[in-house]
Amino acid sequence: MADEMENSTPAEESLLEKIADKIHDHDSSSSSDSDNEKMESPSAVKEKIYRLFGREKPVHKVFGGGKPADVLLWRDKKLSAAVLGTTTAVWVLFELVEYHLLSFVCHISILTLAVLFLWSNAHSFINKSPPQIPEIHVAEEPFLLIASAIRNEVNHAFTVLRNIALGKDLKKLLKVVAGLWVISIVGSWCHLLTLIYICVVVLHTVPVLYEKNEDKVDPMAEKAFIELKKQYSVLDEMVLSKIPIRPLKPKVV
Repeated sequence: MADEMENSTPAEESLLEKIADKIHDHDSSSSSDSDNEKMESPSAVKEKIYRLFGREKPVHKVFGGGKPADVLLWRDKKLSAAVLGTTTAVWVLFELVEYHLLSFVCHISILTLAVLFLWSNAHSFINKSPPQIPEIHVAEEPFLLIASAIRNEVNHAFTVLRNIALGKDLKKLLKVVAGLWVISIVGSWCHLLTLIYICVVVLHTVPVLYEKNEDKVDPMAEKAFIELKKQYSVLDEMVLSKIPIRPLKPKVV
């Protein structure tokens, strides 16, 4: 065998080298292609996945990622149950029992002040320490932050309403009218407190259920949004595009 290898011609040796080089190139290219497919496949799959309302963050991050998100998504079950239970108790007290808010506040204040007054004067007779009542001072900063946030939202709402009133955005007009119409219908069904309670219950149930079943909900939502876009395009072509909108005249200074 060794004699045969030594007796092989240079042409045969060059042919064998070319075949070996082709096999090596094919293996390296196939391995690089497979590596590229492995690197690109997660991003390609990620791009194809549709998320509700076009979100890119997890549900927990959408709600802020802090303590409120933990409460709404039942990450802190004790606190979530306490919030929902307290809200239910308040709704039952004021809606079903028909207890008035002002009377409730006054009665609770009377009971608390009476208990503390008696405890402060009778602590020597019952051999207990007097109640430690801290001095309460309301900080200014939280109220300023809340007022600033409300002011920004109100200004944004006024800006949107002004643009709609000036005839700049027909789509926003339809959205606002539809939203107000839905709110008016829901408001005719129940009182404000019941509506707030329904919103609290929805916020404590729908997000956590969606988070657990988002892989099933997102494809269905994608089909629904595609169908809505088709219907809106038909409406836009047949009705909305034919509505004449005058351009705004520049103000004369």
